[in-house]
Amino acid sequence: MYEQHFGLREAPFLLTPDTAFFYAARAHQEALNVLLVALAGGEGFIKITGEVGTGKTLLCRKLLASLGPEYVSAWLPNPLLEPDTLLSALAEELGTSAPRALGQHLQLKLLNDRLIALASEGRRVVVCLDEAQAMPDHTLEALRLLSNLESEKRKLMTVVLFGQPELDQRLTAHHLRQLRSRIGFSYRLAPLDTTQLCDYVAHRLAHAGSTRPATLFGRRALRCLHRGSRGVPRLINVLAHKALLAAFGEGAQAVDTRHVLRAVADTEGATMPARFGLLRLSTLIAPSSP
Repeated sequence: MYEQHFGLREAPFLLTPDTAFFYAARAHQEALNVLLVALAGGEGFIKITGEVGTGKTLLCRKLLASLGPEYVSAWLPNPLLEPDTLLSALAEELGTSAPRALGQHLQLKLLNDRLIALASEGRRVVVCLDEAQAMPDHTLEALRLLSNLESEKRKLMTVVLFGQPELDQRLTAHHLRQLRSRIGFSYRLAPLDTTQLCDYVAHRLAHAGSTRPATLFGRRALRCLHRGSRGVPRLINVLAHKALLAAFGEGAQAVDTRHVLRAVADTEGATMPARFGLLRLSTLIAPSSP
């Protein structure tokens, strides 16, 4: 599409959670550090929350890619699972079998046996659950029961819950108090500030092959991009991609504010910067004067 025009090897702002593009913003690096420390300490439950698009899934993928060979990991991206389905899927991820037909009691026993066997081999088990705010209460309870197994020094399985802020609200419920008490570490992902956004955009452009990652987007364009995206990485990617398309369509060699504004006007959920009112939008269609 526009890659050749801008001297890129690949598209820099795709929405897929590619760990090769992981940018260690302060919040994301702190969250990764918290996760690694908590895993090393053998915590039972860890909770990472953030608004939609703040990079939870990419952080999860980065965590799994950072684990050493002593870890056995399982990633369950679908939260809408009944307890027997989740336990069966988890058993498969851990290299054993616990068919749904056995019933939850026997499934838990088989998984307990597998966790003990892995612990005897010096292995550590980490289970990552995405979109945990949507997981049924009884499924969360099944995980809590499974996490009861422990040695004298640590839990035999660590569960990492990745979810939107609604997860925090759900965990305040009285009937989930036992699970809430098991959460040893929590972290809230924040949006990027303007400086971090500039570094984020340059990082992705450089990884995609740009020889001018710091100047392909003008400084005013980057400020406009921050206002439009509110610092949310997913929105940054959407707007930056559309802005590059707009610049490419005009044959421009760099992205300016007008290209970003066109992207903002075309994107659901983006915020139009206040000083660029609706009257200004009609001017965004025509190319700039040479």
